[in-house]
Amino acid sequence: MAGADGALPPVTFRCPRSLGRAGAPRALSGEVHSLGWFWVPPRHSGRSRAIKLGLPNFFWGFALSLAAVPAQAASGATAAAAPPAGEAILRRQRVRESAARTYARSFPIVPVRAHGMTVEGADGRRYLDCLSGAGTLALGHNHPVVLEAIRRTLDSGAPLHLLDLATAEKDDFTSALFESLPPEFASRARVHFCGPAGTDAVEAALKLMQTATGRSGALAFTGAYHGMTAGALALTGNVAVKEPLPGGGEVVRLPYPYGYRCPFGVGGEAGAELGATYVERLLDDPSGGVVPPAAMVLEAVQGEGGVVPAPDGWLREMRRITAERGIPLIVDEVQTGVGRTGAMWAVEHSGIVPDAMVLSKAIGGSLPLAVVVYREDYDGWRPGAHTGTFRGNTLAMAAGAATLRYVAAHGLAERAAVAGERITTRLRELAAELPAIGDVRGRGLMIGVELVDPGADPDACGARPADPALAVRVREACLARGLIVELGGRHDAVLRLLPPLTITDEQVAAVLERLAEAIAAASAAQVQTPATAQARATAQATASGSGSGSVQASGSTARGGA
Repeated sequence: MAGADGALPPVTFRCPRSLGRAGAPRALSGEVHSLGWFWVPPRHSGRSRAIKLGLPNFFWGFALSLAAVPAQAASGATAAAAPPAGEAILRRQRVRESAARTYARSFPIVPVRAHGMTVEGADGRRYLDCLSGAGTLALGHNHPVVLEAIRRTLDSGAPLHLLDLATAEKDDFTSALFESLPPEFASRARVHFCGPAGTDAVEAALKLMQTATGRSGALAFTGAYHGMTAGALALTGNVAVKEPLPGGGEVVRLPYPYGYRCPFGVGGEAGAELGATYVERLLDDPSGGVVPPAAMVLEAVQGEGGVVPAPDGWLREMRRITAERGIPLIVDEVQTGVGRTGAMWAVEHSGIVPDAMVLSKAIGGSLPLAVVVYREDYDGWRPGAHTGTFRGNTLAMAAGAATLRYVAAHGLAERAAVAGERITTRLRELAAELPAIGDVRGRGLMIGVELVDPGADPDACGARPADPALAVRVREACLARGLIVELGGRHDAVLRLLPPLTITDEQVAAVLERLAEAIAAASAAQVQTPATAQARATAQATASGSGSGSVQASGSTARGGA
């Protein structure tokens, strides 16, 4: 089995090789010592050779130290096991796609079917998907209401691409969107359709406010993530993705209220209050170095930053501070929108009314779509000030309108709040059994579990150092148990749970069981020695025999079904 980096451990195996001419197949055996591209010579002998795997026009294979094996008659040949389904696709992906790919490295599977929360791989294994397209799939995979909207649009003969021309589908989507927005905001709002990604909508929002204010800078926060294009990247807090690039934009970085790792070392509400005071004092300080900005940009819950929810009181303070100083407030709802946090839009928890909201992901019903919605007072840019070829995605508008109405009609935001509370409550209980769980936080079905080194000393707020190596092992252990979860946050040590809003109670229980087993197993492997391994095996056998209900470090075998 290939490792995370594609390398193969040395193994002895047998594989068939066609001689390329009349005659029976010849069996070869040997020890794998490398994997890569090789030239297959027209003849072979007992020396190290490459084995062509039958991919058209490709010579990707294993280098073997071959051992001579007598040829077998066709009638008596033993068929060798075929490579796992999808393995060839994964190999071609590693060779042909860029080094910047991400999720493909974390999840070496080839999905072939998906429905709701369940994804089936080419090998027949099923997984519960707690990634949901990084929060895109509010209704899960291939929800009937989404498929029906897409089929209806296709069957109608409606044009699929029309730039920013008016269409019935666009008009219907806009109506559904405005119906879902907070009334006080929607009553005076305009919408601009952007390129089909959240990062382009962030760029549009920045340009809009720069045009309206005549200013160029922006205020952003530690831990923020707003996209990968130049302006959005300047707002992002992650240094690793910014460091290789020239420039960074005129952005002032402000402290985000992160209770577990408080930037002021106090935590809780006191830390959030200090943060708000710092922002206000800095902006009013004539020697603070802050030029009046075009906007403040923030997330009500930081997703990529580690699922860190901002306190409602702090958000209200940011709204007050910006309003009193004439600074437009842009709220990035790309990942938090459409019921994800237990309200249709995350700003509704605090009751703030921003000047602009950036929306994407779930608003397209699983298809690419992004918009910026803003107060009409700021609608001062000229025609063509922000354009994009793929602004008119008719299918996404149809699927998005169906999704927005379904979420509202079926109370899925409320369902997210209930299911999320159940998950976080149980995970906090598990922290007593699994000391590697440092913090559990989130809002609705946007949940983070921060993994730490339980043997290290805590800081002034009681937080232990993050353990990214453990987090990787937990992610792998989850995948082995049929659960897809991704990492994020500082040092990539936060397990992020973003299941669809349609998750059932049974699926909630399954997610909790598999996650608990994975954390226990990965934590045990971290400190396991030959002596402790035997002790653990004995203890687990005893617990199993006595019917103990506690979390077992060994976990369960890989599940074939979800």
